[in-house]
Amino acid sequence: MTEFSISRLGHQGDGIADGPVFAPLTLPGEVVTGQLEGTSLKDVRVVKPSDARVKAPCRHYKSCGGCSLQHASDDFVAEWKVEIVSQALAAQGIETSFRKIETSAVKSRRRAVISARRTKKGAMAGFHKRASDVIIEVPDCQLLDPALLPALGIAQELAVIGTSRKGELSVTATLSPEGLDISVSGGKPLDGPFIAQLGQEAQRLDIARLTWNGEVIAARLQPWQPMGAAKVTPPPGAFLQATREGEASLLKAVQEIVGSASKIVDLFAGCGTFSLPLAQNALVHAIEGEQAMMAALDQGWRMAQGLKQVSTETRDLFRNPVIASDLKFDAVVIDPPRAGAEAQSHELSKSNVPVIAFVSCNPVTFARDAAILLRGGYQLQWVQVVDQFRWSPHIEVVGHFSKA
Repeated sequence: MTEFSISRLGHQGDGIADGPVFAPLTLPGEVVTGQLEGTSLKDVRVVKPSDARVKAPCRHYKSCGGCSLQHASDDFVAEWKVEIVSQALAAQGIETSFRKIETSAVKSRRRAVISARRTKKGAMAGFHKRASDVIIEVPDCQLLDPALLPALGIAQELAVIGTSRKGELSVTATLSPEGLDISVSGGKPLDGPFIAQLGQEAQRLDIARLTWNGEVIAARLQPWQPMGAAKVTPPPGAFLQATREGEASLLKAVQEIVGSASKIVDLFAGCGTFSLPLAQNALVHAIEGEQAMMAALDQGWRMAQGLKQVSTETRDLFRNPVIASDLKFDAVVIDPPRAGAEAQSHELSKSNVPVIAFVSCNPVTFARDAAILLRGGYQLQWVQVVDQFRWSPHIEVVGHFSKA
């Protein structure tokens, strides 16, 4: 077999040798062999391991595709993730200081998307094998909060009654103080008898809320989430930060950036991750494109005590960004999806808002939008990298921008 020397990691966590040749589960500096198929190396064998290589903590790691970096030390992963952000900024000609990365703990994920399928003997549930539609069962997963593990069994039970052997369920399971919030897609169509059956299963399986293909079937308890002093019940399947620790790290950075601002606008506000905690000390105007999220945020604010006013606005910020002349606030918080916020960043760059807390889950679009702000006279004071998707290539970033 031909030997390959791994020179770097790609953005998906695969090792890359000259060619390029992509070799999963390898690290820079390693010498490996394998069967070359196109640009991918199969049946990889490590001939010379890196000093950063460690034994994976999860027994499912070699087969499961849920994680991609358990073979690397925590220090290596932390440095690599910070370097990814640094390189993205450098590509835009941006230099700044970095805070120490904050990483969520083992077994801390409060939310996961589980795949489930019927079998001859019943059903199986877990995560997909790498680059495959094969489902790998993960009863000893080191990523999920132990309280979330029962969702694997629930997904199996729902697959038995809710799909054919050719189909596959996608089960989004979220922890809440009231129990598991389960949202299923890909299941068979609803009818009267099946709805009744699902309702009985929700009670038997002790599910707080069960949603099937977008329709709420049973809501025994409201699966609320704490957001500051408020209790918010997100719409089924709505975005939620992956870990409590990750959310706390992002919020801490945002609160430091906005400081004593008394009037804040929260763009891409979701269900109020930042809006509601910030309302402890400031008036907040929350803007989000999904009406259901705005309704959940508003309800949470109205039921809470001790918060200042939080106003809400449903608006597509991609097609209809808030124009510069309307950005009359002491601070802006912005947390767009992976596509970033190019149109809104152009308006922000023309505004006179003193500080911007920019939260991002994509270093490349974050760097692009940062360059727009800098051309408009802002300075990037520092960046905080947050790793709440442990052992994956995903990265969260908070940037502190101030008007020069």
